[in-house]
Amino acid sequence: MEQAYHYLAIAGVLTVLMWTPYILARLFTWGLGDFLNNYPQGFPAIEPEPPLWAQRAKRAHLNMVETMPAFVAVVVAAGFLAAPAQAAAVAQWAMIFVYARIAHYIVYALGIPYLRTPTYLVSWAAVLMIGLQAL
Repeated sequence: MEQAYHYLAIAGVLTVLMWTPYILARLFTWGLGDFLNNYPQGFPAIEPEPPLWAQRAKRAHLNMVETMPAFVAVVVAAGFLAAPAQAAAVAQWAMIFVYARIAHYIVYALGIPYLRTPTYLVSWAAVLMIGLQAL
């Protein structure tokens, strides 16, 4: 289970880091003064629009934030409930989850067609498979 917890930690760090590109784009779009003030002139009715890739990166990050509670829950539950022989399978699925989420973020932020949903579904399947190990 140690490897699964390792991937859980990586997923947590990734979740935090996925926020960074969007915030940097916002800094450059708004300018330092408005960014630090957090209220550009006319905000919220008029908000300087960040580049499209940054908007997609924000949505990819929010998707990861929404998915993390399920991933955390199944990894922790598997740590308590899965048989020791299932530890390798849990770790493998946790690794698949992390790599799928990295791919999902990249595909989403770059706007690559037809790959966003499949990469998400791989991570979704990984969560389900880890959950099955705990049942």
